[in-house]
Amino acid sequence: MTRAFPNIAKWWKNFISRLTAYLKLLFQGNTVEVLPALAGPVLNLGGGGPDVEAAIQWMINQVRGTAKVNVVVLRAYGGNDYNHLIYRMSGVNSVQTLVISNRQDANRDDIVQKVLNSGVVFFAGGDQCQYIRSWKNTKLEKAVASVYRRGGAVGGTSAGAMIMSDFIYDACACEDPIETKDALEDPYQNITFTYNFFQWSHLRGTIIDTHFDSRKRMGRIMAFIARQIQDGVSRSALGIAISEETSVVVDKYGKAKVLGRNAAYFVLGDHPPEICKPRTPLTYSDYKIWRVPCGDTFDLNNPPARGYYFRSVKRGRFDSDPY
Repeated sequence: MTRAFPNIAKWWKNFISRLTAYLKLLFQGNTVEVLPALAGPVLNLGGGGPDVEAAIQWMINQVRGTAKVNVVVLRAYGGNDYNHLIYRMSGVNSVQTLVISNRQDANRDDIVQKVLNSGVVFFAGGDQCQYIRSWKNTKLEKAVASVYRRGGAVGGTSAGAMIMSDFIYDACACEDPIETKDALEDPYQNITFTYNFFQWSHLRGTIIDTHFDSRKRMGRIMAFIARQIQDGVSRSALGIAISEETSVVVDKYGKAKVLGRNAAYFVLGDHPPEICKPRTPLTYSDYKIWRVPCGDTFDLNNPPARGYYFRSVKRGRFDSDPY
């Protein structure tokens, strides 16, 4: 029995040597990035115009913990002007802009891996129809969702914020976006929606609109809300209407906070419209509207039972100033 021990020791030494050689061969020339733990997920919804830098910094701070994070900016066209702005922010390890204008690129493994290695994803402004046509049901969409599930941050501004709602006004039916007068006169003409794109848990039942105050878009978001109920998509719909130079940030518990220069509006339709059909002006009584100024909060999971005012639309006209 004593003579067997040296053989066992020799066999074990050879095994370790072979295993070491195999692992060196396997990983030679490869780098494995160890991703930091993330403390989210959180969202940042920008209203367009000049970006609210404090909102971008907020989402970085919310998810990064004690480590620095990689940031990826996604857009369908344009340059890398966000890179310098974001790289100067606290807690940023790297920033890169990926211009992805077609479905082939949205399914490229190298692009997908860059998104998966990030802790923060930000959609630049642009054309929500192009984003939907190029990115929906692709590997890129799944990668962004993976960052969110891992506790990361997802943000966007203008069209980049609009694509994050549950019900998306996609602007695919006409060249120019629908505005208030046309939407109230006919809530169906050239107004189409996309569903089942990014489905963030705290944005269920929402539709987002941007450039809100400057372009006077209250009437169109009212029409969008009425359509969801009339078409049987949902029994209620909450509009999140964000002014320019303003952001709504949403923490991991679903509490929204308004940052920036102006207000955000939360517009609730919780009953069927009286009249919502093609080639006919909209009639809908008693939208509930909360106007939330900079610094104030709104619980998306439990909208407050007070602080709102009522506004109605009758034959395509407001009953009084909705703002």
